[in-house]
Amino acid sequence: MAAVTRGSFTALRRLLTQQYRRRCFRPQGFRSERPLLLLSNNRCLQTLQRRTLHTTMVSRGPVVQFKLSDIGEGIMEVTVKEWYVKEGDRVSQFDSICEVQSDKASVTITSRYDGVIKKLYYDVDATALVGKPLVDIETESNPEVIQEEDVVETPAMAREEHTHQEIKGHKTQATPAVRRLAMENNIKLSEVVGTGKDGRILKEDILNFLAKQTGAILPPTPVQEIHTPGPAQVSAAARLASTSVAIKAPPTTTARAIFTGKDITEPLTGFHKAMVKTMTAALKIPHFGYCDEVDLSRLVTLREELKPAAGHRGVKLSYMPFFIKAVSLGLLHYPILNASIDEGCQNITYKASHNIGVAMDTSQGLLVPNLKNVQLLSVFDIALELNRLQVLGSKGQLGTSDLTGGTFTLSNIGTIGGTYAKPVILPPEVAIGALGKIQVLPRFGSNGQVVPAHIMKVSWSADHRIIDGATMCRFSNLWSEYLQNPARMVLDLK
Repeated sequence: MAAVTRGSFTALRRLLTQQYRRRCFRPQGFRSERPLLLLSNNRCLQTLQRRTLHTTMVSRGPVVQFKLSDIGEGIMEVTVKEWYVKEGDRVSQFDSICEVQSDKASVTITSRYDGVIKKLYYDVDATALVGKPLVDIETESNPEVIQEEDVVETPAMAREEHTHQEIKGHKTQATPAVRRLAMENNIKLSEVVGTGKDGRILKEDILNFLAKQTGAILPPTPVQEIHTPGPAQVSAAARLASTSVAIKAPPTTTARAIFTGKDITEPLTGFHKAMVKTMTAALKIPHFGYCDEVDLSRLVTLREELKPAAGHRGVKLSYMPFFIKAVSLGLLHYPILNASIDEGCQNITYKASHNIGVAMDTSQGLLVPNLKNVQLLSVFDIALELNRLQVLGSKGQLGTSDLTGGTFTLSNIGTIGGTYAKPVILPPEVAIGALGKIQVLPRFGSNGQVVPAHIMKVSWSADHRIIDGATMCRFSNLWSEYLQNPARMVLDLK
């Protein structure tokens, strides 16, 4: 019996020495098993060996620095708006980690790994740099796989984001999500011109390519997708809009003190920083202004007739869809207003899509999302899309695709107050309109009698380098005619 015990002990010691040299066994973890050293037979020894090997297989994986990848549009820094995780939380692939906001849109960052959050590099409202660590994750993957995935090819782009595909002798660069979007719409990436860094194909490139080829309107990304609003959502949207043309966010509950007794200096971030950049570029444009008034009495009657039907279909019908559709019909006759000019003022690009932007007053500041391909939409479709953008704007969830690609803009300043305005063009667009509030004013009727009329003032600004006053005036007259006689819109609808 003693010989068997000594032989078992010798075999066990040899096994422990080998495991230690391979750095797969932890001696301090084995001390708790010292009573098992007195084995009576080789069968027990084999059982202990299997337990020892099992213990070594569940050792923790490496800690990986999860870097903030390039989110497109030349963005190099973002503001961390909200963390969805904290140190010690377990995450899986595609779980939301945080929400960041650039000067153009809000983006939700998701995890690439399964593991445990070990460190957060930024506080809320701190500025995070593209290509720098965002969080540390103790992974559960193969160390060799992790090491391969964590290689950063450029300071602003992680390897997973910088994927390639060999097509006809050259490489195209696109993210998996972009490739999936292209595949679902039968688009060859070799035919799409990438506008991202180093020619990388962005989601907007796929959408623009599809719009040019078929004029189709693609649904938003799953993160930003909002289905047709139900009665509860419609009532919420109704509270956000006034009875005229309201598109504004609800007032904030915590008002910031205006006078605090001392000077306060804070950096420009997010959308405020974007406004500085955009308005500075707008100063280079010679603005031409034109103002007029429109009698909306017939439109007011028509809208009252259509509101119940739209309500039954789950949409609140405001005046804005009619204004937007009238703009699109006018642009068909005056395409120069839906164009852009290059920086050298040598070429004019006439845009095929009517992507009409609508200025919104939100808690984040002034945002201008746009409705894509309005020339293909009905008034009801426009109202539905407008409600979607309104809900996203009130939640601060407008995506990059919603805020980019506009070709013409309407600013509804009348929801706040005022009649005339001097709107500033948003480059690279060449025209913009500002709508005043609707007032009931006395006007002369067809029989010469004074009658009450619903009057709205409109102010236009155009790029005087390529648009003359006569063109702007004729466009305004046509737009006004569609609204003063809504039945005429039916003749031009396609």
